Amino acid sequence: MHCDPGMTEYTAPSRINWLNSAFLIGTPILAVSGIIAHWNIFGPPGILELLVFISLYFACGLSITVGYHRLFSHRSHKARWPLVLFYSIFGAGAFQNSVIEWSSDHRRHHKMTDSEGDPYSASKGFWYSHIGWILVNEEEHSNDFSNVKDLQESKILMWQHRNIFLIGAISGIILPTLIGLSFAGLAGAFGCFVWGGLVRVVFVHHGTFLINSAAHIWGTQPYSEENSSKDSFWLAFLTFGEGYHNFHHTFQADYRNGHKWYHVDPSKWWINSFKILGLNSNLKSTPKHSIEVAKLNMRFKKFATKLQHKNIELAPYETKLQNCRDKLRSCLYEIQRAKKEMKKSAAASREAIKNKISDMKMSAKQIRQELSDLFTDMNENYKASFSSA
Repeated sequence: MHCDPGMTEYTAPSRINWLNSAFLIGTPILAVSGIIAHWNIFGPPGILELLVFISLYFACGLSITVGYHRLFSHRSHKARWPLVLFYSIFGAGAFQNSVIEWSSDHRRHHKMTDSEGDPYSASKGFWYSHIGWILVNEEEHSNDFSNVKDLQESKILMWQHRNIFLIGAISGIILPTLIGLSFAGLAGAFGCFVWGGLVRVVFVHHGTFLINSAAHIWGTQPYSEENSSKDSFWLAFLTFGEGYHNFHHTFQADYRNGHKWYHVDPSKWWINSFKILGLNSNLKSTPKHSIEVAKLNMRFKKFATKLQHKNIELAPYETKLQNCRDKLRSCLYEIQRAKKEMKKSAAASREAIKNKISDMKMSAKQIRQELSDLFTDMNENYKASFSSA
């Protein structure tokens, strides 16, 4: 795990946003008060309250991670109108502003990460990037939606933008209350209001906020050190897969945050599931060779930094790396192209393509072994520098 020590607390004066402050401070207080009151009057939450909480937690949470984030902010895939409407309704129920405003902020975040133009820059400290930026009015980009003109062409998204508070109140508060009332009377209404409304809002809020804050402070950087973004399995587990944040910042157009099949990324699974149902299409994914080369470059950079501190000559290693990297990139690209070719080929020619792919995989394996030997040599050279010092 890596923690960036360079973060400093943000102290610049800003005008308080009283509406946001009242809501974000008030909802946890009301949630805790509601839990205590419900427990004392009606007892612990039952199956109904838990089902409503879980259902709305997933509906609103995935509307943010899949809809607001991967679909609308990054255009990582295309979705048909029923899903766009779903994300608009239940994203409003997450109470994180409209798609237009959320995506505008997020696109600026990626364009200006860690700089003054980043709306929730981690360089201003954990609490500012987590929640502080929402509690103040930053005039510089207020109501400037020039970077989301593509989204403003959607009638559904503009409808949501104009009616965000009403839609949010209905889907996020009134709906769970009515479900509880329908199935269990006043006790159910109060219980579902507390658990499906207030408590769920707090959980979804801080799941999103952790990506803005913790995912830029704690974790690993396997793909890039160009900004503060980090990968964290634990954050991915808590945030529908959003915790593979270093990958996301490096390959932001990818519909996946967890690119491996075993990476915990429910948002990716959701997108794939609706692709099967015909509601998602044009899923963008980063070529395997680009991912592997990025990881390779980062691994070399970390070894090279250690050797530089010992004044060890890097030129021979850099030449070897470039040679192996170019061969590996070419090999992996050809494998990917051959696989696509095989899908379109007649049955008679598939065997030849399979053999070609098998040969290229063997070549890739040999190149990876050369790279492994390179890093072993660098590490041994580094260790030897201590004994010769």
